[in-house]
Amino acid sequence: MLQATTITEAPAPQPQGSNNHTMNGITEGSLQPQECGPRCSTRCSNTQYKKPCLFFCQKCCAKCLCVPPGTYGNKQFCPCYNNWKTKRGGPKCP
Repeated sequence: MLQATTITEAPAPQPQGSNNHTMNGITEGSLQPQECGPRCSTRCSNTQYKKPCLFFCQKCCAKCLCVPPGTYGNKQFCPCYNNWKTKRGGPKCP
């Protein structure tokens, strides 16, 4: 006696939710820890205060696994990076 075999299709991939911010292939939380150094070097390249900028950028990147593109602004692409504040309420991440 033959058994009937049923074939089920895999569900179609769903688009990612709108809470993932992407720019130039950068998604928040998508970096590997070893990628923080080069990204922070780029981020801090135009500042006079390179040492503190690099220190805090790398600290923020290690936590958020994201560094906003460019040398200034664009923090909307990394909400974790943008929302981390100092005790006084100022931005922790450059």
